[in-house]
Amino acid sequence: MNHFEIIETRVAQVRATLATQELDAFIVPHDDEHLGEYIPAYAERLDWITGFNGSAGLAIIMAQRAALFIDGRYTVQARMQAPAELFEFLHLNEDPHVQWLADQLPSGSRVGFDARLHSLAWYQHAKALLTERGIELVRVEQNPIDLHWSDRPAPTKTPVILYSEELAGQSSQAKRELLASDLRKRGLDAVLLTQAEPINWLLNLRGRDVERLPVVLGFAVLYANTSMDFFVDTDKIDCIAFSRHVGQDVSVYPIDKLGDVLQRIGEDQQKVLADPNTANAWTQLIMEEAGAILVAGQDPTMLPKACKNAVELAGMQRAHLRDGVAVTRFLAWLDRLIAAGEFEGVDEGTLADQLEAFRHEQEHYVEPSFDTISALGPNAAMCHYRHTNGTPRAFGQDSIYLVDSGAQYLDGTTDITRTVKVGEVTDEHKAMFTRVLQGHIALDQARFPRGTAGIQLDVLARMPLWQAGYNYDHGTGHGVGHFLSVHEGPQRIAPKGSLVALQPGMVLSNEPGYYREDAFGIRCENLVVVTEQEQIGELSMLGFERLTYVPFDTRLIERNLLSPAEFRWINEYHIEVFRRLSPLLEGEDLAWLEQATSLI
Repeated sequence: MNHFEIIETRVAQVRATLATQELDAFIVPHDDEHLGEYIPAYAERLDWITGFNGSAGLAIIMAQRAALFIDGRYTVQARMQAPAELFEFLHLNEDPHVQWLADQLPSGSRVGFDARLHSLAWYQHAKALLTERGIELVRVEQNPIDLHWSDRPAPTKTPVILYSEELAGQSSQAKRELLASDLRKRGLDAVLLTQAEPINWLLNLRGRDVERLPVVLGFAVLYANTSMDFFVDTDKIDCIAFSRHVGQDVSVYPIDKLGDVLQRIGEDQQKVLADPNTANAWTQLIMEEAGAILVAGQDPTMLPKACKNAVELAGMQRAHLRDGVAVTRFLAWLDRLIAAGEFEGVDEGTLADQLEAFRHEQEHYVEPSFDTISALGPNAAMCHYRHTNGTPRAFGQDSIYLVDSGAQYLDGTTDITRTVKVGEVTDEHKAMFTRVLQGHIALDQARFPRGTAGIQLDVLARMPLWQAGYNYDHGTGHGVGHFLSVHEGPQRIAPKGSLVALQPGMVLSNEPGYYREDAFGIRCENLVVVTEQEQIGELSMLGFERLTYVPFDTRLIERNLLSPAEFRWINEYHIEVFRRLSPLLEGEDLAWLEQATSLI
């Protein structure tokens, strides 16, 4: 069967199951039970039913219709992958799917959903809206996609990584005691933890259950007396070594025991903290319906996890230094390729593979921290472009190349974007690159009082573009974990979103950009860490310390647009790049670095 026939058959199978269950619609999100950004292959249900494999989306299957909801990043990709004969394409944000569904179905309809794949907040909203229209929201016991997914990948059995205190900087027991103490102060009996990163951080574990995210998947309940129940595939754990690693009072259960323990917590009428936005509805409804008192609140691991300790920051600095060597060697190799004119067989995929090869040579390298965005010419105008979703664009026909990439090292996570000249560039290319770099510099130089949130700093990165009548349609900075997710909250720099104040130890990206559809894209990204600044006035101030040291392409700079202070920043940054990287490079790579960091 061809692609269309495969998807058509799968949709028909699910519709047949819905008919037997007397359901008029079924909702398929791009989520697993942990509701994280990255999901394992066995949870790619949206891909299975639609053919669309982007990182955000949702489908609704009805008896005679089907709809795929995606955001602006994936408009082109969705139409390439999901058959238009089977699916209507709607905007994830502009066409809220629950409202759309309520408008399509008559009163008396029944809508199925898998409570393990939706947050409690989503469930409460959807139930209220649909009930108002006389539509019933029905929890299914078994996901109809799982019933028909005969070649579904099996979960990995890779053993858990016991992440040492020498890398983590703090014992698991100390972390648990800190959180349990806070639970006692708030009069709470326990906290439910469902997302992988917080649990791995709390227990000083890592794993290989999900590509690009070095975690072991599981669930946990931390009690106010500092004991903890951990639900995981027990085949991955050496219980004796695990017990020595985490300290006392951590009980390990198979994941299929989670429901029983949550039921018991409910029957004991315990007061449980849970985040309705990040914990799935199934876990919370079990407890609540059994008698637990749910207290809505943010996962208490998020803030301490985001504020890296001295050991974690030292690891991040070491990882970024090694990563800087790898990326610099790649950029030097790329310039030599261009000078030689040897483009035969070189495309976006070739370039991405070569960059990863340089990273592979670095100590403690594990894997990419996300799928490399290796984008030539017009493809760079798609912020989340993936060359693997189609035919990679051939090298040698474009002016600009954008490469956004990162790595997971045992001692840190990296994320860097460089935009480089690979052909003849225009005055407009230079002007737009310079304005993006000016925004990057302005944010890098920011000093701000305690209590300042990223939303208040976002304008600094946009101002040079705004003054010329331009903008970019994505956030300026996201949090980054320590050998964890490359996208971490609660910190963020964006025009909308998090109001959480930036605090010392938080790592963020600084990545303004500009994108001209069907033409080119530009982004300049370093990672920075929030630090205390020397006090020079009445207030103690915070600012940013750079983690990323790799040259920017000065051939793309329009010097007439720069202020003296911006000239000074570029030259001082490149002097520091050379100081840090030159002892680690040799031969042609060292010669390239010397040229790339020369004064402008």
